[in-house]
Amino acid sequence: MNAFLIAATVLLAMLVLPGVVVLRARPIDAIVALGLCGTNVTLVLLCLAAGFHQSVYFNVPVVAALCVWVGGLVYVRFVGRFR
Repeated sequence: MNAFLIAATVLLAMLVLPGVVVLRARPIDAIVALGLCGTNVTLVLLCLAAGFHQSVYFNVPVVAALCVWVGGLVYVRFVGRFR
């Protein structure tokens, strides 16, 4: 077990609070918390790739970061449409 795997575990534990905000808050606050969750998951994937010393695993966080950004924009558009 190295520092990257410990960091990934800590970052996963940090998803609890934004997850609660996503479930219980107003839509605009939930969008911000959802973006934070996506950023944390991307960092977890990067830490896991570095912790397992597999350079192939670095492709997944890059795609995840792009999907989080685009998904947030789509989500904001749909929330704005229903308000």
